[in-house]
Amino acid sequence: MKIALRRRTESSLPGVGGVVRMDRRTDLLLSRLRRGDIAVLDQVDLDRATADALLAAEVAGVVNASPCISGRYPNLGPEILVAAGIPVLDGVGPEVFGAVKDGAKVRLDGDGLYAGEDLVAKGQEQTVESVSVQLLEAKEGLSAQLEAFAADTVEYVKRERALLLDGVGVPEVRTRLVGRHALVVVRGYDYKADLVALRHYIKEFRPVLIGVDGGAEALREAGYSPDLIVGDLEWVSDELLRGGAEVVVRARPEGRAPGLERVQDIGVDAVAFPVSGTSEDAALLLADTHGAELVVAVGSHATLLEFLDRGRAGAASTFLTRLRVGGKLVDAKAAARLHHSRISGFSLLMVVLAALVAVGAVLALSTDGRAWTAMVVGWWDGAVAEARSLFS
Repeated sequence: MKIALRRRTESSLPGVGGVVRMDRRTDLLLSRLRRGDIAVLDQVDLDRATADALLAAEVAGVVNASPCISGRYPNLGPEILVAAGIPVLDGVGPEVFGAVKDGAKVRLDGDGLYAGEDLVAKGQEQTVESVSVQLLEAKEGLSAQLEAFAADTVEYVKRERALLLDGVGVPEVRTRLVGRHALVVVRGYDYKADLVALRHYIKEFRPVLIGVDGGAEALREAGYSPDLIVGDLEWVSDELLRGGAEVVVRARPEGRAPGLERVQDIGVDAVAFPVSGTSEDAALLLADTHGAELVVAVGSHATLLEFLDRGRAGAASTFLTRLRVGGKLVDAKAAARLHHSRISGFSLLMVVLAALVAVGAVLALSTDGRAWTAMVVGWWDGAVAEARSLFS
């Protein structure tokens, strides 16, 4: 998808201009972006989820204080941005956050970020060619990342083996999950397209809808009401929390639950789930432990590169959690491809036609049927003759 970039018409200065929005926390920045903004962030190895969010916000340009590609592994984000025609400038250094104020008008031109004619930051301009070269070199770093991933996995098993093997610590919930399907929604890769593709599945099977943090808002945006909301709740509105869904707050292993106090302050009952993994892991373990027959994951991570692309310590816990849930866990794309409505409109029409043919055959072959057929034919002939007489 190519994005048309607006150049400054009120000035003869070159480059792409816009209002700068900046924050060291990428999640906070993404929530404030508007079309045509210049996004300034600080994220080593720009991942695909962040790139997709920047595209959705229709930013005019991206400035990264850190390298977009560090060389640890071939991350997916920069390639998405440059392929869409968005200017990307990285490695400008953390000083950029003090060199320009949030909300100021700036412009990107080549390897520089300018406020009017003044250069405020300089870095490396990323292009399709430069990104391709760096990604090729980054593939050599995969072996080291795999070793680190394996070490993290072993450590997580040591910490949470009781939870993974026996479900120790999973809280009780009122929502009935036994024998039902559960749809776990994370605001991650392709979540919007997955929810659209699953609309017939949701209508037919009526799964328990579990929103993980921002996934709860994603369900509401798609026209659904979550049955369970799981996570830190930082990106869930008070309105949605009061909407009647059961709330499970992810707590740290030592018992600290940052979101619990907020939920209690607005008068909503909630239970805490101490887990060292991610909110996504907590939701999957909750559905599995309480007897869900099938768990469909929306916006989750299905490949090793996707795990690494998130660049987070929770990748190992998510990997092991998926192993724990096992055969009942299905990716949303697979569920959408495999699911078909039980009776399509065409099939129903064919059934009706076949029934009419069968009735006609019975009437034609039986004595009573022939009498009824003759009566209907006689009635029809009389009706036709009467109609002709009216117009003659």
